[in-house]
Amino acid sequence: MTDTTRTIDPAGSTGTTRVTTPWEGLVTSALLGTERRTPPAEILAPGKEAPVALLDAAALHTVRRRAGLLPARAAARPEPAPHDGRARLPDAAGRRLSRLLADRSASSGGGGGRRGAAPDLTELLPQWLAAANEHGYRAPAAVLPALLDAARARTDLRPQALTFAGPRGLWLARLNPEWKFALRGASGGALLPDPRDGEAVRLLWEEGLFAERVALLAVVRAQDAEASRALLASTWSTERAEDRLMFLDSLRTGLSGADEPFLERALSDRSRNVRHTAAELLSALPGSALAGRMAARAATCVSMDRTGGGQVITVEAPHECDADMQRDGVVPAPPAGRGERSWWLGQLVEAAPLATWPARLGGRTPEEIVALPVLDDWADELHAAWCRAAVRQRDARWSTALLGTPAASPAAGPGTSSLAERAKLLATLPPAERASWVASFIAAHGLSEAFQLLGVCAVPWAEPLGRAVVDALDIARDAGSYPWSFSGVMGLAERCLDPAEASRLELLTATQDEPEDASPGAGGYWSEAFRRLVSTLRLRASMLAELKGRNGPGDLGQLAEPTGLTEPAAP
Repeated sequence: MTDTTRTIDPAGSTGTTRVTTPWEGLVTSALLGTERRTPPAEILAPGKEAPVALLDAAALHTVRRRAGLLPARAAARPEPAPHDGRARLPDAAGRRLSRLLADRSASSGGGGGRRGAAPDLTELLPQWLAAANEHGYRAPAAVLPALLDAARARTDLRPQALTFAGPRGLWLARLNPEWKFALRGASGGALLPDPRDGEAVRLLWEEGLFAERVALLAVVRAQDAEASRALLASTWSTERAEDRLMFLDSLRTGLSGADEPFLERALSDRSRNVRHTAAELLSALPGSALAGRMAARAATCVSMDRTGGGQVITVEAPHECDADMQRDGVVPAPPAGRGERSWWLGQLVEAAPLATWPARLGGRTPEEIVALPVLDDWADELHAAWCRAAVRQRDARWSTALLGTPAASPAAGPGTSSLAERAKLLATLPPAERASWVASFIAAHGLSEAFQLLGVCAVPWAEPLGRAVVDALDIARDAGSYPWSFSGVMGLAERCLDPAEASRLELLTATQDEPEDASPGAGGYWSEAFRRLVSTLRLRASMLAELKGRNGPGDLGQLAEPTGLTEPAAP
């Protein structure tokens, strides 16, 4: 039966009409309701109410559609899956992975309620994958579909999941449109040619998927930085702007002065984002010509006030943003609520080498410079720009100076009161210094201000930091604090504490008497949370042991944990 119903194009500009099928008419009526859209009379049985007639017609057309299907031509067989030469996963670890994938959608804390004493299953899979990749294992073929489904549902899993899935995972992803994400932003463990095989490298670079090209560029750069730049230059002018940006970003790894000529040319790119990224990379090279130009500009804006005895910084922000400044990456238009001159000043100081300032400001050290008063309320702007420069240039000395002492109030610190910015500064410090600083900060200020800072500390937490976190949680419990406000820190502790701490924490699992002013039920919650912490740490130790091919100290029938797993305690 042919339906002659015609629908006017909603745009109304072309006057085109579209012929709808009987099935489409039925679906539309079912979605809108028969009172709002009555199906065409010719497809409905007479003498019945519209809803009943709609269902009868739907049943009839369903049978008709199924009966009318024609067998399709046999498709060509796919190419065989590529070989994956990595080590086979130990049996116990494989069983653990199967259980994690089967339970990945479970949530111990669904709805914001109490999670109980069981480990948080949503956090087990990421850490397991990270540990398995550190051992160089390949994914069992049988779990690849579930692994790709898990990565499709959770973007945070994708890098580790696709590395573990390897070339067979990428091969399988090509056969299912729902897994096409694996073909875009990650290498998926694709088999890449030997970087020394110039012809194979050129062929994949010119014909490969975008994810394969990104992975290839990284591999070639690790082997021969000059060859990677030549590869990038060979197709640069024909790449899409978003692809040029991604490729340019790959130069962050191993960035050196040899990259400067290529980046200088990118300053004239037709894409503003590409120009900005090129300028950012050049400013991270203190010896680059761009860094020198920015230093000269910034030095004219910041100096010592000679009328104040040479002990005060004075600032004269730029009065214009000329074409040369814009070519060097200065964005002329400020965001809403920001003045133009302060916006330009911040960008100049941020891009200038930090070595500019001791010579410019009387030979002082970074600690002495950030302690100097600044005239006319420019201190916040100047310090914020120095913070960004320290992060960009990975300068631990300046970061330490801008962080100040951990015991000082964040609002009174020399650099910035923003915990997010402080976390970025901390990330430039060596891991041991970072952990020590945050441990002292927690001892002085407690946990409420430390959550973002803990997130940048190396996993597993060093012993002083882990002890500081546990002690602060114990103090909060003894004080009768509202327990659920510490659930985020407790979750971090489950993922980041050294599993060897489990035995020491056993004493904290007992339920204590609640103080009179404590939150109702707090004692039971704290006991439950500490029991979950201990069981999770023991499971992490078991998982590590399984990945080493031996049984662990924990209950192998339970599940385990995320990135940065640590070694189990020595027997």
